[in-house]
Amino acid sequence: MKKPNVILLNIDDLGYGDIGCYGSQLNQTPNIDKLAEEGILFTDFYAPAPVCTPSRAGLMTGCYPKRIDFQSFGVYDSRKPGEKRDDFVVLMPGQPEGLNPEEKTIANIFKDTGYATQMIGKWHLGDQAEFSPLRFGFDHYFGIPYSNDMGLQPMNDFWKRMEYTMCPLPLLRDDQLIEEQPDCAALAERFTFEAVNFIRNHADQPFFLYFAHYYIHNPLYTAERFQRCSQNGQLGAALASIDWTVHVIEYELKRLGLTENTLIIFVSDNGGDLRSCNAPLRGHKGSTLEGGERVNCIMKWPAVIKKGRVSHDIVSMIDFFPTFAEIVEWNAHDGVMRDGVSVLNVLRDEKESSSRNTFYYYSANELQAVRKGEYKLHLKGGELYNLVNDIGETLDIAEEHPEIVTELEELAQACREDMGDSATGVVGKNCRKKGFVKDFRPMTFFDPDHPYMIALYD
Repeated sequence: MKKPNVILLNIDDLGYGDIGCYGSQLNQTPNIDKLAEEGILFTDFYAPAPVCTPSRAGLMTGCYPKRIDFQSFGVYDSRKPGEKRDDFVVLMPGQPEGLNPEEKTIANIFKDTGYATQMIGKWHLGDQAEFSPLRFGFDHYFGIPYSNDMGLQPMNDFWKRMEYTMCPLPLLRDDQLIEEQPDCAALAERFTFEAVNFIRNHADQPFFLYFAHYYIHNPLYTAERFQRCSQNGQLGAALASIDWTVHVIEYELKRLGLTENTLIIFVSDNGGDLRSCNAPLRGHKGSTLEGGERVNCIMKWPAVIKKGRVSHDIVSMIDFFPTFAEIVEWNAHDGVMRDGVSVLNVLRDEKESSSRNTFYYYSANELQAVRKGEYKLHLKGGELYNLVNDIGETLDIAEEHPEIVTELEELAQACREDMGDSATGVVGKNCRKKGFVKDFRPMTFFDPDHPYMIALYD
């Protein structure tokens, strides 16, 4: 078979129950729901972290973020070299840390095997030149280097506590700054047609498109046409906009005759925040309860995946790396320790199961929970839940199953020895360092005379 095209849509802060095929009766997402009808929907799919920066690092590298030192980040002042003010769970603008340029990414897999590669949208793995998407296997990039709430906006109590000075939100083409404070209501359309142009320009060769949307992260600015049809305010409008993007991409693939051999993956980077619906899960973004890390994932590949499938296998974003490597026959046995397992067998055959039966939940550098099969143990309080019978983590069954608690505690200890755990002070034996540059500065600086399109994101 000819190598497939791959389109990976990574949505920001999408709640487990925010879209129709996962139970929403409030938000209208017919084209996303159609993806599930024509492909496979995963019920037990996990982001590798409950917040965006480490989650995206796991997606890119096939590693738990703790393995690559990407779970917490220093907050530095470029005017005071060497002085760290604080630690935070995601990267801030103008900081010296980022994904280590020595790490191989999913984009490298495709580029090394003859694919055209493009990234569109939110990167958030470092905004210094050394950490650009172009250094990690992407031919081209069009997007914003971090979250859309990190542009100019009224200073709330959180940012004041961080002693953080806002910078205008940068919009980049490749490594060139082309706009500051772009209109985020229009940016969704600009990103979508950047994707269309990429698909058109590479219809005759295999391509990989990573489209990392800035929706539905706050602040939400949406086009008026989506606001008119929303039954859920700006959140519903943002979801309608994402659904429209899916429709546009699907339309273009069909027009070019590329549908059959294109793998589309639709996923969320972590659980939804308090605005979203994570039902029937408990918890939200930032939490190692299921609502923080169990996320939507849909895959459609007509040439390979049978329609209308549902998988209850434990699968994670870190499994993309080995899956893509197997699809394009890229040698993943390069001596680098990674944590993903290929699920290509699951996509090909509905009778097959993933070889993954465990998942480890880190919050920053602390191991907080472990899952094996149907059971999940929270390490702090010792609660044990059966996630098949009790998806909402409501009934602690630790006293009834001490042998399972012991088994999961042993798995947790092995994980600590492997990757470390700040709660117990164990230093992992098999971790690598994140990237760090000595000379660092923000991409943009506030200019009171600049005619910004949007003066403040609110």
